[in-house]
Amino acid sequence: MHYLSQRIAYLFFATAMLLFSLQLVYGLLMAQAHMGWDGLHPWVPFNVMRPVHMNLLLMWLLAGFMGASYYLVPEEVKRPIVLPWVALVQWAAFVAVGVTAIVGFHFQWWEGRKFLEIPRPLDWLVVADLVLFLLVIGATLWRAERRTGTVLVLYFGLLSAAGFYLFGMIDTVHPTVDSFWRWWVVHLWVEGVWELIMGALLAFLLLRLTGVDREIIEKWLYVVVGLTFLSGVLGTGHHYYWIGTPDYWLWIGAIFSALEPLAFLGMAVWAVAMMRRGGRRHPNRMALMWTVGAAIMSFVGAGFLGFAHTLPQVNRFTHGTLITAMHGHLAFWGAYAMIVLAIITYAMPQMTGRAIYRNWTQHYAFWASNIGIVAMTLALAVAGIAQVYLERMAGMDFLVVQREIEWHFFGMLLAALLLVSGVAAYVVDFIRYGLPVSDLSELPEPDLDAAHEGGAQPVTRGGAVGYGDRLVGRDPA
Repeated sequence: MHYLSQRIAYLFFATAMLLFSLQLVYGLLMAQAHMGWDGLHPWVPFNVMRPVHMNLLLMWLLAGFMGASYYLVPEEVKRPIVLPWVALVQWAAFVAVGVTAIVGFHFQWWEGRKFLEIPRPLDWLVVADLVLFLLVIGATLWRAERRTGTVLVLYFGLLSAAGFYLFGMIDTVHPTVDSFWRWWVVHLWVEGVWELIMGALLAFLLLRLTGVDREIIEKWLYVVVGLTFLSGVLGTGHHYYWIGTPDYWLWIGAIFSALEPLAFLGMAVWAVAMMRRGGRRHPNRMALMWTVGAAIMSFVGAGFLGFAHTLPQVNRFTHGTLITAMHGHLAFWGAYAMIVLAIITYAMPQMTGRAIYRNWTQHYAFWASNIGIVAMTLALAVAGIAQVYLERMAGMDFLVVQREIEWHFFGMLLAALLLVSGVAAYVVDFIRYGLPVSDLSELPEPDLDAAHEGGAQPVTRGGAVGYGDRLVGRDPA
């Protein structure tokens, strides 16, 4: 950590861990409801659990992205955050809006629009909060003497995410028109501008963890950005197949959706190639595992499984079924959850000076959560295939089919408990890191044995001792 203002990231990371934990609680409750064990229905019905579960996902990922930005940007541009008190206000406003939205859902205060349930007054507060965030980061970039390609791609992704959110606020009474604009938010976030954010975070972590030259890593980043724009924008068409739009969206959606896995494949190849080129000598190997794992799992979940049911000939049977849930769970985990966990794993030792990543619990957190999410995906796949056959092909009633596939969710629940145990281990270690240092002089001297263990040589830079790009000692800046 070069600047004390980077400690702001901790507030967002801690918020993300809390919201992630709550999301998993609601996920477990939903799994039990799918099995017919819905004893909480009189107090928390399923139609409340689902939007809470989904919106907690979006909130904790946004908190992670914001925290990553407050940590990453100063590192890249070599100057502290501008107006850190505004950043603190922005964090407090983010938490207040999020808590109000989640509590409001329990009293059915919502718009009732899938994935965009937050009521309109809170929508405007979300926009105001994003504007504050972008102003702080933008002012920091404006006053910096250097701006890297990585940080510019990150800022463009964040700016675009805020801009596309406005399309979900267009007032309309026609359901087709409403769905048309709604997907400009949902799809162009998760399969568009969020990919830019992921790519930038991936580039930053690969730079710090592998030691490969910036020029090489950022060339890969630009390739990923190009593939994202090539496929992601018109790939929105696969959401327009069955909502009442013209037939040409069948062709547009099919062609460009088939190209969408290329961006995720590019990230997977990029991460593995940089790891092989730079080696695994960095002492924080857990951060490298989360980073490379994010690239690989995003290709499997978002790329491969997305393509598996995106063509209209297949999607006519699978849309709105558990096949979509199968793809969605692994896609969000690989593409966005893992990259946030990766940046937290990298940043927390830098901010606290404590090498918690050497504990066995970090390895357990990684493997238990990943094995758990893969097993969940397989359980949802089996249940989804059964649902498609019984409901869409055999013509059985929806509720009858739901009862027939209840026991598939028993396997999913067991897998979910493994995932939860891994995340719990991660959260416990996050707490054990403690608070960031209040003075850069409190950072411990570098552990040279850890650096030499991988065959790397520690370097001195401006009075600070570090390993490659990783600061582990004091920096007078």
